[in-house]
Amino acid sequence: GNYTQQRLPDANDRPRCLAHGKNEIRDLIINAIKIGYHHFDCAVHYKNEAELGEAFAEAFLTGLVKREDLFITAKLWNSDHGHVVEACKDSLKKLQLDYLDLYLVHFPIATGHSGVGTNASVLGEDKVLDIDTTISLETTWHAMEDLVSTGLARSIGISNYDVTRDCLAYSKVKPTVNQFECHPYFQRDSLVKFCQKHGICATADTPLGGSVVNTELFGSVSCLEDPILKGLAKRYRKTVAQIVLRWNIQRNTVVIPKTSKLERLKENFQVFDFKLTKEDMNLIKTMDSKYRTYQPGKYWGIDVYA
Repeated sequence: GNYTQQRLPDANDRPRCLAHGKNEIRDLIINAIKIGYHHFDCAVHYKNEAELGEAFAEAFLTGLVKREDLFITAKLWNSDHGHVVEACKDSLKKLQLDYLDLYLVHFPIATGHSGVGTNASVLGEDKVLDIDTTISLETTWHAMEDLVSTGLARSIGISNYDVTRDCLAYSKVKPTVNQFECHPYFQRDSLVKFCQKHGICATADTPLGGSVVNTELFGSVSCLEDPILKGLAKRYRKTVAQIVLRWNIQRNTVVIPKTSKLERLKENFQVFDFKLTKEDMNLIKTMDSKYRTYQPGKYWGIDVYA
């Protein structure tokens, strides 16, 4: 297929941005493009594809940016594993796009179908996620491969996969990306190296450790309050977030921080005018505590990462 010739995201492609209201999202996307962001990480699970679609359409119509200048990612939700093509077309319709640059399997788990694009996480009577054991990840992946041959997605990948080698064993079109949580408290060094060794782009989801969102949802502790990082931020005259983003970039991972604030949007972009020393990279390496801040199992009643 033509996937081998498509531009994949790299450390210079940047972040996913979310806001709440329609006008907020419009302003955020337009401002992000003006700042220089060209990589937008979307998903049906974020419940804002239609609003994003209107913002993208305006950006293209006004000539602010061309479609081919943006790298747009969408994701297959758990309940749509048996309806890959329909789910992809639904996202394309809402995003007002003819194709996706990248389509990811959001989680390596299939759940009961509740209607294409409905974003459901159905729990059984036992309050545990309703897992569909009739759909294998191999079946899902081969359906994902059809998206490439039909031109709906220029490249395909995986997300939240702790074990990537299984997918490589049966893939005809190998995953171009694995997107997973990655920050100083959860560095995933072996997974990053495995992906890079096999030509899979490692994308750092939750690159700032979840910050306020995961603290509120799961009671997680954010690395942004760590004294080591605060000390480095003071020395480099940067914010802690900029230090953390720069650390991940120097590991050759893509970073996709989420923000709905314009000042943060600008701040997250200003990470290319300095470089962390080898000593400081090694110092941050000592902070790894294998601490996952995104813990959907607290809602799903099952540890999907186990």
